[in-house]
Amino acid sequence: MTMRRFRQIAQKAAEQLEEPVREAGNLARKLGLDPYPVNYWVVDYEDMNQLIAYGGFQRRYPHWRWGMSYDRQQKQDQFGMGKAFEIVNNDNPSHAFLQESNSLADQKAVITHVEAHADFFANNEWFGMFAGETDLDAAAMLERHAETIQGYTDDPEIDREDVERFIDAVLCLEDNIDQHRTITDAASGRERVQPEDLRKRLDDMDISQDVRQQVFDEEWLDRLAETEAEAARLDAPRRDVLAYLRDHGTYYDEEEGKAVEMEEWQKDVLDMLRTESYYFAAQKMTKVMNEGWAAYWESLMMGEERFAGTDEFLTYADHQARVLGSPGLNPYKLGKELWEYIENTTNRREVADKLLRVKGVSWRNFHDAIDFEEVQELLAPDPAIDGVRSDTLDLLAELDEDDPRVDWETLDRALSGEEVDVDAYPWKVLTYEGLVERHFSLVKPQNRGFLGRVRRSELERLSRYMFDDEMYDTVEEAVADVDYSAGWDRMREIRESHNDVTFIDAFLTQEFVKDNHYFTYEFTQSTGEFRVASVDYEDVKKKLLLQFTNFGKPTIVVFDGNFENRGELLLAHQYNGIMLNMGQARGVLERIYDLWGRPVNIATIVKEYDDHDVEVARRRNREPTPIETGKRLRYDGEEFELFDLEADIEERIQATDVDYDTKPEEWLS
Repeated sequence: MTMRRFRQIAQKAAEQLEEPVREAGNLARKLGLDPYPVNYWVVDYEDMNQLIAYGGFQRRYPHWRWGMSYDRQQKQDQFGMGKAFEIVNNDNPSHAFLQESNSLADQKAVITHVEAHADFFANNEWFGMFAGETDLDAAAMLERHAETIQGYTDDPEIDREDVERFIDAVLCLEDNIDQHRTITDAASGRERVQPEDLRKRLDDMDISQDVRQQVFDEEWLDRLAETEAEAARLDAPRRDVLAYLRDHGTYYDEEEGKAVEMEEWQKDVLDMLRTESYYFAAQKMTKVMNEGWAAYWESLMMGEERFAGTDEFLTYADHQARVLGSPGLNPYKLGKELWEYIENTTNRREVADKLLRVKGVSWRNFHDAIDFEEVQELLAPDPAIDGVRSDTLDLLAELDEDDPRVDWETLDRALSGEEVDVDAYPWKVLTYEGLVERHFSLVKPQNRGFLGRVRRSELERLSRYMFDDEMYDTVEEAVADVDYSAGWDRMREIRESHNDVTFIDAFLTQEFVKDNHYFTYEFTQSTGEFRVASVDYEDVKKKLLLQFTNFGKPTIVVFDGNFENRGELLLAHQYNGIMLNMGQARGVLERIYDLWGRPVNIATIVKEYDDHDVEVARRRNREPTPIETGKRLRYDGEEFELFDLEADIEERIQATDVDYDTKPEEWLS
């Protein structure tokens, strides 16, 4: 663990943070986390805004987007719309940047938060997909990209505006990758070989017009073109649009009046920006999980383990309240609540499993036979573990000498008068086993009663395959056998393999929705107002999943690179009930034309409302039923055309795999 300094003015702040950095890392590892090593940098206000604009890195390629992001962040600070506490990047070692003007309480909160992020980066499989078995060095990679692209903009043989325009075009598609595969696997997607365009070959051949008309009549060429166009469609749509454009894209050369092969610098820039999209994909796919994970462990370390000093706790409480209380869909709040729910339900299952093995207790009489107040008292941590202070160390020393909950070596040093600040860092004299008992979730005040709310259906499931159902004579014996680490162990398992979509799909339940007061709302076409639509967990889950699938962006795939045998690109919007913004779609097609060099098309489905149906629905206080029609939007470099969509394509773009059986008129705006 090292502390970096940008300038002399930050040295005092950096020295003040040496101990919190060291001890936060030690505490994180005691709690069972396994983070990347973290380098902490102390920066001023301007540097922090620049780093946030650059996505957490010091060097990025030249582009106007960074200036726009910087200006937005500066205005947020200036007008009180958001305070910058830290930024941390996914790298090994990770790099975290602390703003020197923040209070010590804020800095401690950031450091504990960062250690949990670094653990998530190091152990979540989706982050591992980018680097694979190689060492991750993202900062060096992004710096190389920045230098290379800067070189192209400075090259007198290349027009700087061409470089900027090309980057703009690629950035319109930066999320159109196959984020569920590695960058190498996505690039090698199987596709059908495109048929030759016979008309083009005839144009290139030295054949007289008479011979051509006699041998290749237009009707026959039309039939051939139609057949080949159908055969040209890909067996499986290509999700990695950027890879497809890199392999097959051209650009329109105005001097030659036709599409020509991309120049080497264009291919190079596209490759680099695609690589960066894959690098940042894991962060976008796990925003709720990652921020919730960091907020959970930060709260435990700062509050329950008293990493925030007595004189710092109120400042920290305000810090946490601002983070968790920010409006809109708050990934910190949703994620933290879901992790706590997983911990509680796992611990409840562990306790219920033991209680169901008490003689005379079954799933049928569980709520009548069990005294939940007694169980709460039995689950409470040993006072020697729970109340560690410098004046209570003798209680720990009186425990059995092989008690696994005590760090006997550190305790011996503390009792021997060596410098161990137990009052500031009580966890130092405990092991992981001691800490899981000390922080067992079901005995915390906010969770009292959670055990008693276990459903009979869950108890029946636990009992169904239970063979040793009379292991204990008493409740006390059963509780003594509870595994206090069950909740944390399960959390780490989930942290390894899930992303936001699978996380929410698997663990958001009706109990969670009810306890945390989640609901859905809709914009009604009939009244033009928003209203609460549902408190059912399935509806809440569907709405959240739609916001996180494909980073919350429309799913666009490549259907055909030789549409209608004319070398046109056919993209398809996998429709899930939410219509494309057609104005934005036109703008994106204009940019894609720069990467394809020939006409581009997008197939989608639009919704229209009949005025009479809307009026009738308004009178009856219900939503009108939209008319869904397949459309194909085409751009040829100069103008747009809108066509009715072929029935087979319309059927293929119904994205049943991410549809979740929802339609916007049911509960979405």
